[in-house]
Amino acid sequence: MAVSTPVAKTRLILASASPRRLDLLKQIGIHPDEVDPPHIDESPLGNEKPADHALRLAREKAETVHARHQGCFILAADTVVTCGRRILPKAGDTAQARECLELLSGRRHRVIGSVCIIDPEGRSHILRVTTTVAFKRLTRDETASYLESGEWRGKAGGYAIQGRAQALVRFINGSYSNVVGLPLFETRALLEGLGYTTQDAP
Repeated sequence: MAVSTPVAKTRLILASASPRRLDLLKQIGIHPDEVDPPHIDESPLGNEKPADHALRLAREKAETVHARHQGCFILAADTVVTCGRRILPKAGDTAQARECLELLSGRRHRVIGSVCIIDPEGRSHILRVTTTVAFKRLTRDETASYLESGEWRGKAGGYAIQGRAQALVRFINGSYSNVVGLPLFETRALLEGLGYTTQDAP
């Protein structure tokens, strides 16, 4: 009787420097074979709309890493927090984080997540997910306490919903994981649709 040779599983490369995205993937049984941060310039272009910005960055991240890993699945993503047409920064200091929190206080804002997957044949597949989040009206003490926590550092919009900021959110409509950094339902569905096996072996 002929013995079939196991087919090697196509490698999955996560094009991201975010530990949150890696943790989110592992929570649903997706374990990238390698993490390769793309290190691109993430500055918005002049008059670039928030959704266009998110899509462009996800695509550029994927393409940058694809050049180093031919024949693999490449997964890249970007998350943009926007209030109106304004793209909020990844807060790098207390003043920037305070400005974000004061802008978001008592208002709704959108979190736009984009995902780009390049399949082993080099074809790009991209999707966009939007979540609406509303903050309560923050008191001066609440703002000061959150800034003191340091959770805002490096986070788009100056907050991390998976931490103490959960107590500041009065309403969310859409994907929670998208706000954390990666829309898991949509990402998994896209990977599986492209033939990647995402579940852990029993």
